[in-house]
Amino acid sequence: MSFCYVRVALDYPRSALYDYCWALPLQPLPGMLVQVQFRCRQTVGLVIEVVDTTNVPLNKLRDVQNACINCPPLNKELLQLISFAASYYQYSHGEVALLALPRALRDAARWPKLFAQKIIYRLTESGRDKLPDILPARATGARRLAKAFFRTELLSSADVRSLYSKAAVVLEHWKDRGWVQMQLCSAIESLKMGITHPIYEQQSTNIISSLNQGKGPNLNDEQYAAVEAIDAARSFIPYVLYGVTGSGKTEVYLHGLAALFIRQPDAQALVMVPEINLAPQFEAVLRERFSSWPSTACVTLHSSLADGERTRNWLAAHIGGARIILGTRMAVFASLPRLALIIVDEEHESAYKQQEGLCYSARDLAVWRAKQLGIPIVLGSATPSLETWWHACQRCHTTLVLSRRAVGDAVLPRVRLIDMTIEKQVGHYRSGELSLSLVQSLRDCLERGEQSLVFLNRRGYAPVLTCSACGWVINCSRCSAYLVLHKIEQRMRCHHCGGESRIPQTCPACGNVDLAPLGFGTQRIEEALSALVPNARVLRIDADNTKRKGSVNTLLSEVHAGDIDILVGTQMIAKGHNFKRVTLVGVLNSDAALFSHDFRAGERLFSQLIQVSGRAGRTGVRSEVLIQTKYVQHPLYASLERYDYVGFADAALAERRDAHLPPFVFQALLRASAHSLDNALRFLNAASAILYTIPGAECVTRYDPVPLNIVKVMHVHRAQLLLESTSRIALQRTMRIWVPQLHILKGVYRWSIEVDPLNI
Repeated sequence: MSFCYVRVALDYPRSALYDYCWALPLQPLPGMLVQVQFRCRQTVGLVIEVVDTTNVPLNKLRDVQNACINCPPLNKELLQLISFAASYYQYSHGEVALLALPRALRDAARWPKLFAQKIIYRLTESGRDKLPDILPARATGARRLAKAFFRTELLSSADVRSLYSKAAVVLEHWKDRGWVQMQLCSAIESLKMGITHPIYEQQSTNIISSLNQGKGPNLNDEQYAAVEAIDAARSFIPYVLYGVTGSGKTEVYLHGLAALFIRQPDAQALVMVPEINLAPQFEAVLRERFSSWPSTACVTLHSSLADGERTRNWLAAHIGGARIILGTRMAVFASLPRLALIIVDEEHESAYKQQEGLCYSARDLAVWRAKQLGIPIVLGSATPSLETWWHACQRCHTTLVLSRRAVGDAVLPRVRLIDMTIEKQVGHYRSGELSLSLVQSLRDCLERGEQSLVFLNRRGYAPVLTCSACGWVINCSRCSAYLVLHKIEQRMRCHHCGGESRIPQTCPACGNVDLAPLGFGTQRIEEALSALVPNARVLRIDADNTKRKGSVNTLLSEVHAGDIDILVGTQMIAKGHNFKRVTLVGVLNSDAALFSHDFRAGERLFSQLIQVSGRAGRTGVRSEVLIQTKYVQHPLYASLERYDYVGFADAALAERRDAHLPPFVFQALLRASAHSLDNALRFLNAASAILYTIPGAECVTRYDPVPLNIVKVMHVHRAQLLLESTSRIALQRTMRIWVPQLHILKGVYRWSIEVDPLNI
C-alpha cells in the first residue's frame, strides 16, 4: 500500500478537517473509524477523505494509531448527509459525525470487547418438534426461553441470560439432546444472521391486536389509494399524509412497509416518532405485524436505550441485519445502506428539532436524505406544520388525504366551548380551574361506565406559591423563574435547572404563615377531581410519575384495562394513544397560548387541541370535547369546532406572509450565555458589528440583541440575536463567512447558532 494521508473529522467546534499520516498495514477508506491523538489526548475520529498530498508541514503531522477494522466504513451517502448537515447548520463535520455514532464506538478502548466473538444458540428442527411437549407448565423460565427460540430461532448468550437466570444449565441439557446448537461468531456475523435483540414481551395493551403476518384491518378507499401511491413511487416523492385523528395513518404506514418488503426483501425502512414514550407501542405494532416475515428484524434507536443495546441496534442497521429502524430524531443519522422508505409520524411535532447542542431538524434532514437517495418519504400528521403545508400548497409535496376515521361507525367528537367568564366556579377553589359544566360531564361519563380524559399541560401542584399578606412569591435562586409547588413530594422545584428546596412554613418577608398556591397543575387537578367526583378512579400521567423505565406502559395498561375512570395528564397523553373507552375530553388553561409573544404558539395550540380531541370516540361511541376558555369568539376555536385545519392553516399563512415570517423568510438565531447579561449583550453587539464587514450581508436583516424570556438559568444569563432574510442562499452565504469569525470573540460562557429556529 502506498503512503497517503487522511482527513479526519473530530468532535471539536471548528469546521476544519484534520490531516493525519496513514501508516497502518491496510487500505484507508472514507467512513472508517480511527483512533488519533489530538491535543495530547486519545480520541476517535471519522475518515472523511483519503488524499495523496497535504499542506500541513510533515514535522507537525501525526500518525493514525488504530482503525476499527471490524466495523464496515460508513457509506458515501451518509457522509454526504453529515457534510450537508454540518454546512447548513453551521457546525463542524466532527460534531455531526460523532453524534451519529453510539457511545461505545466513540471509545477505542471498547472496540476489542465490542467486536469479540460471542456464543450463539440456534434451535434445531428436533427441538422445535420436541420442546412444546416436554416442558411442564411449572417450568416458567424454560418455557419463556423456548418461546423466544420459537419466535426467532437464534439467541445470543446475553439474550438467554436476560430471559432466564438458570439458562446455562437448561441449554446444556437441551444441547445434549440435540434440541439446540451452540456456535461462536463475531458480533458482526451475529448481526448479519439477525441477532438484533429479538426478545419481545408485550408490555403495553395500546396496540392494534388484530395485526398478524402482514395482514391487518381492511383498508378503506382513501387508505388504499394512499398505500398504492406510496408503493408506486420509484423516486423521490415527499408525501404529506394528512389524515384526521383515528383515520388509520398507522395502517397506511404498515401496508406501505409490507408492500416495500414484498417488492424489495432486503430493503430497509426508517420510521421516526417524535417522542420516546411513543416508541414502545409503535414497536409492538411493528413486531406483531412482521413477526412471521423473514428478515424483517425491527430495532429501536433513541436516547433512553442502554449503551450496549443502542450500539447493537445501530450496528444491526449499519450491517443490514435490521430492516425496520424505529427511532426518535437521532435516528435520522443512522447508517442504513439499503434505505428505501422513510416515514415521519406526527411530522409537525417540535420534538423533531434539537434545541441544545447540535441544533438540527430531523424532519428536514429526513426530507433531504430521501431526495439524496431518490426514495419516497411520508410525512404523516392530522395537523401538518405550516412549513410542510405551504410546500404542499406549492405542489412541492404530494398530499394524500384521509378525511374520515378508519373504524366504520367512528366519528370525530363534538367540540364545545365553555365560557369561563360566565361559568359558575366549583368547590372551594375560588380561582377554580374546573367549571361546573365540565365536572357534571365527568360525573355523567362515570355513570355511563365510560372513561374521560382531562388535559392540562402544566405539571406539579401549582406554578406559584405566594404570601397572601404581602404578595411575596418564592423564586429560584439560580434562575429568573418561579419555583413550582410539588405537594405530593413536599418540594419546591425549578423546571428549568432542576433545583429543589423545602416548602417554606412562613413568609420570609413578613413572617405570615398563610402561604397559598396560586394556579393549577396536574397534581392539584388530580386532587380536586378526587374530591369532586369521589367515586371515580383518577390516574395522573406526567413527567413526575413516569421517571422509571416502563412506568408509562404500566400506567397506560391500567387505562386500557378499564381500571381507570378519569385520566389526568400533560402532552404525554395527548397524541398517539388509542384509548378505546374514552368518550369525554376536558381541556384546561388553553388560553395562555392565544396571546403569546411566540408567533408559532397558535399553530402549536391548534395542533395540540386537535391531537387531544382525537383521543375520544375512536370506537364509534358518541363523544365530546369540552374546552374551557374566556375567549369563545377567537377564530382559532371557531376553526377547531369545525375541525377545519385547512381554513386555520390558510389564515395563519396569510398572517405570516403579511408579517414576513417563516415560511416566507428564513431565520437564524445566535444565542450567547455569560455570567452577566451585559457580557452576553456585548458579545452579540460585537457579532452584529461583524456583519457590516461581510460583502452581501445587506440582504440579511439583523435585529437588536435582546435577553431571552427566561433570562437566567443556573446563574447563567442568556441573550439572542436574530438574523432574517428572504433568501436562504443569501443567509447561508453570509453565515459561512460570519460564524468562523465568532470564534475570536471573547467574554461569554458559551454561544451557539440555530438555523431555522422554532423558539424565539
